[in-house]
Amino acid sequence: MSRARTAVVPRRRELIGAREAAALLEIKAATLYAYVSRGLLASVPGTRGPSRLYARSDVERLKARHLARRGHAAVAAGALRFGEPVLESALTAIDERGPRYRGRVAVELAREGVAFEPVAELLWFGEEVATDSVAARAESFKPAATRLRALGRFVPRGVAPISALSLAVAALALVDPLRFDAPPGAEHARARWLLHLLAAAPALAFDPRRLGPALRARTVAGALALALGARDTPRTRDALDRALVVIADHELNPSSFAARVAASTGADLYACIGAALGALSGPEHGGATARVEALVAETQRPDRATLVIEERARRGDALPGFGHPLYPNGDPRATVLLSQNRLRHGAERTLAAIVESMRAAGREPPNVDLGLVATALALGLPAGAASAIFAVGRAAGWIAHVFEQRGAGFVLRPRARYTGP
Repeated sequence: MSRARTAVVPRRRELIGAREAAALLEIKAATLYAYVSRGLLASVPGTRGPSRLYARSDVERLKARHLARRGHAAVAAGALRFGEPVLESALTAIDERGPRYRGRVAVELAREGVAFEPVAELLWFGEEVATDSVAARAESFKPAATRLRALGRFVPRGVAPISALSLAVAALALVDPLRFDAPPGAEHARARWLLHLLAAAPALAFDPRRLGPALRARTVAGALALALGARDTPRTRDALDRALVVIADHELNPSSFAARVAASTGADLYACIGAALGALSGPEHGGATARVEALVAETQRPDRATLVIEERARRGDALPGFGHPLYPNGDPRATVLLSQNRLRHGAERTLAAIVESMRAAGREPPNVDLGLVATALALGLPAGAASAIFAVGRAAGWIAHVFEQRGAGFVLRPRARYTGP
């Protein structure tokens, strides 16, 4: 990837002519002018003569209102349930190969050993454009690091890592008075060191004494390893980089959509990430890794895998970590994580036995939640570590969605279909 500095600025609102606006609305020009006179649509002077121009976002918003009145509300409601995309985005597409970040297949990036930081910048800018050194970045977040260390006294041991991250993000916002309406260059620098701080913050949930070493690590993967109690070795960094890369973004998932909604209102970067962390904490999203860990604990040992699966099936209980609506033939992200992590001891072998028993029974293939737990087990990380990996990795995608939504320049405000009396 090129390291040339590329300016990234918010896009101005796209203006279109009367003919294109009328075509989008499927109306005649006379009707378009009537909408303007009635205050339903705004226009601005054109560059030539008496022509008028219209903001594409305003025209599309008006079209959505008309479609809803014509009976398209049910279609829109269905689109919010793993349906067709409801927003245009140049960040991530999903197909049978898994997510593609601006055209690059995530699992291929992981297999090639690409580190997390350039992948984050690929999502943000379309290429790697960072120029600040690790030392300069560490110097810039000294006040924030001091605040993080002070939080260690207030976080109960054993708290969920996502809860600790939420607290850390809120505290970091308080020591950054320049976070509001920040210019692009400052916001990009903030995003880079915020990723590093987020990688160190899980130490609050496990052992605050790890914060110092984690903050001094040279990479996000190294900081996360130290925060979770592992050594910052090439093997550990490689394994964590693979996990962070494949989980970095997944199109309009609930947490990324939450970040976009917050960004559309003009909220600062910390507030957007806080909104995303709140959505991620649910058991049907980032909390799913904890349910996989509970399944492994319930199974206890490899020879009980088939029995536990059969008992759960008899009770009608779901098997966490298996199946994904977008990958009926298997989640490629899980495949790359499982193929790169050798599960040979204790809970690792139990998890491998669960996967094999599901395969033998013809059941759903594993998904990325199980793959993240497999990574954590292979590295000897504590329970809860998989959710921390998920949050830190997905933060790259949240930031990308924030940047993109700000450039789009409109507020995300879906309409409800009233079903009351």
